[in-house]
Amino acid sequence: MLLPLLYLVIRAGGVDPGELAALVLRPKTLVYLGNTLSLVGCVLALTTLIALPLALIVVRSDLGFSRLLTLLAVLPLAIPGYVMAYALIGLSGYYGPLSVFFGLRLPRPEGLFGATLALGLYTFPYLFLTLRSALVGMDPALVESARSLGRAPLAVFWRVTLPHLKPALLSGWLIIALYTIGDFGAIALMRFEVFSAAIYSQYANAFEVHYAAWLSLMLIGIAGAILLVETRLSRGTRVVRSGQGARRLLAPMKLGRWKPLAVLFVAAVALASLGVPALVILFWLTRAPTEIDWAAIPSAAWQTLAIAGPVALVAVAIALPVALFHLRHPGRTSFAVERLTWFGYAMPPLPFALSVAFLSLAALPGLYQSLPLLVAALAVHLAAVALGPIRSRLVQIGPRTEEAARALGRSSAAAFAFITLPLVARSLVAGGVLVFMAAAKELPLTLLLSPIGTRTMAMSIFSRTSEGALYDAAPYAALTILFSGLVVGLILRYEGAPRS
Repeated sequence: MLLPLLYLVIRAGGVDPGELAALVLRPKTLVYLGNTLSLVGCVLALTTLIALPLALIVVRSDLGFSRLLTLLAVLPLAIPGYVMAYALIGLSGYYGPLSVFFGLRLPRPEGLFGATLALGLYTFPYLFLTLRSALVGMDPALVESARSLGRAPLAVFWRVTLPHLKPALLSGWLIIALYTIGDFGAIALMRFEVFSAAIYSQYANAFEVHYAAWLSLMLIGIAGAILLVETRLSRGTRVVRSGQGARRLLAPMKLGRWKPLAVLFVAAVALASLGVPALVILFWLTRAPTEIDWAAIPSAAWQTLAIAGPVALVAVAIALPVALFHLRHPGRTSFAVERLTWFGYAMPPLPFALSVAFLSLAALPGLYQSLPLLVAALAVHLAAVALGPIRSRLVQIGPRTEEAARALGRSSAAAFAFITLPLVARSLVAGGVLVFMAAAKELPLTLLLSPIGTRTMAMSIFSRTSEGALYDAAPYAALTILFSGLVVGLILRYEGAPRS
């Protein structure tokens, strides 16, 4: 986990002190910094404007169809940011569906507006899920007490509900902010100059490795600053109930004359986040020329599966002993190991990939652009994704069952293999599925570290869209959405399945 960062620091430190100021303080660097921070702020604002009203409508209103609305709000996670960018680009121009059917020629979305729209429509489900969970778990007596004291519904929201949503908002904002600064595909397609695009350009084109290393450290510094701000804002927040009492369901708020507006809002969100990508991909599929290389699609799908499968297995193999060590042997060392696993995930993908590339070229050049290196890098980066469900299940199981087995004569290894492992197997699969989906959609690491000739689904969509071949990218985008949608559906079904 630490080797890539340490080598990145060493690489950046290779600059002559006299040239350091001129290298770091370039005018372009300030442009990258301003654009990156502006993008984070705009994406957070857009996702909040979508997710907060949507969560309130689903949980607190009498609109109904809560399971269907939750599904519609979560399914955009199946559409990667670069596919969302492809859909928005494919909607515009002289040959887009709006121009063909309605004569409406929209300019190509790009820059801050295009990147904000693409990333906002993809990432708002992260914030929706945290807000939905907080609203479901909130004590209804708080709202009822405020109403009984004469507070109007809007005043109750500002004085009671919103302060209790602060932890959920901060948690969702943290995930979205870290994803935004680390994204490359959607931002590059929207031609917006931020740190991630500049890092890739410096490494892949100019090969100015020292400047790329310093840009990477700056981006890591921004990620660290975001984590620090979230920690400071979370400090002192207390929303726990003073006593358990009897928990009741809060009576849904009657929308009345606002119901048509709520329906319109939900429909607009579903159309923008799900309908537009589906319609644009279908449009370009129907206009795909006969000479399109259909034979390359199964090859790209197979290469994606061949990478994502081993990554899921290795990531689970990393996460399981880390979770066991942290829970069975609590202390500073085990806590540090567990935090390092999360550090590998919090590190933006492009700097992580760049540092792995530098490290392999310096220490093990034979591994550079090889499948084992790509699998190892992805597994280290995504191990924290598998750690979450595995750790949660181990907390529920506890050590007592294993201790009882050892007291009856079983060895530690046998007690783990026959008692703990079957109990945690479902969470191992869940963590592996999450890692598998993340690895299948991963773009920056595969672009920089994949073997020569590799063309995954993500790489195919990005390269064809960059070249303007929207019809050629449509089959890959459709297959990616279909695959991701199946995985999201599997996760939602797992969430609603009864626990045995």
